[in-house]
Amino acid sequence: MTAPSFAERLSARQAETSSLVCIGLDPDPQRLPLHLTSEHNAAQAVIAFNRAIIEATVGAAAAYKLNLAFFEALGSESWNVLQATLNTIPKAVPVIADGKRGDIGNSARFYAHTCFDLLDFDACTVSGYMGRDSVAPFLDHPGRGAFLLARTSNPGGSDFQKIEYQGRPLYEHVVRTALAWEKPGNNRAKGSLGFVVGASDIEALRRIRTLAPDSPLLIPGVGAQGGNSSDVLEAIREGSGPVLVNSSRAILYASAGRDFDHAARQAAETLRMSLAVALS
Repeated sequence: MTAPSFAERLSARQAETSSLVCIGLDPDPQRLPLHLTSEHNAAQAVIAFNRAIIEATVGAAAAYKLNLAFFEALGSESWNVLQATLNTIPKAVPVIADGKRGDIGNSARFYAHTCFDLLDFDACTVSGYMGRDSVAPFLDHPGRGAFLLARTSNPGGSDFQKIEYQGRPLYEHVVRTALAWEKPGNNRAKGSLGFVVGASDIEALRRIRTLAPDSPLLIPGVGAQGGNSSDVLEAIREGSGPVLVNSSRAILYASAGRDFDHAARQAAETLRMSLAVALS
């Protein structure tokens, strides 16, 4: 019996929770509630913060996305904090490593090994600037997923991604080329390759959904970055691939007080409901 693909497992979780919400865990020690930082060192405070956020929001979350930069910045304690956070998330909930990896094949192979074999993430974000061999190792793990950067929501994303090449923006060529890596005969599990498309460029989101209607999409930029959930869902309505709408700061830092976890639950549930209404 063939193991379910990442897209299939994600779809099952979304059906279970009636949620498209991906909660980004970007634990900034400078923004944690004072009662945590006064009672613990930085690493312990992050663990306590992440655990409380996860326990409060898991009912509204289709997935979690861990931004590796915030964990690596903790220095020698980073691995323990990362592992403790992963151990708090129930196994049924897909977890994405947001590291935007993208190195030559041999290095990429070790990045993929760390992400999937050692830390047991379900998916990761990758950069395709170095081409197929920098992404292929992440697609060689059955049941796991890789979200390729296509059109990002940061202000500098337009520096390269919207350059016109043969009458189309560069991000379209990235998507078209990457989709060919999953064609029959390339031994890739269907649904293993997805794309990161920011909510700040609705036209790009619509065009990418048309190009890749069956591919998973990870959509950051809703919430603190100003993306509108209704516009996002209207843009991707025609496709069938699972969609994750990510929100980080708007949920994590909904309150700076002792009620931070309750405020995070309310923010996550509000986003879940707004997406459900817009989708219907």
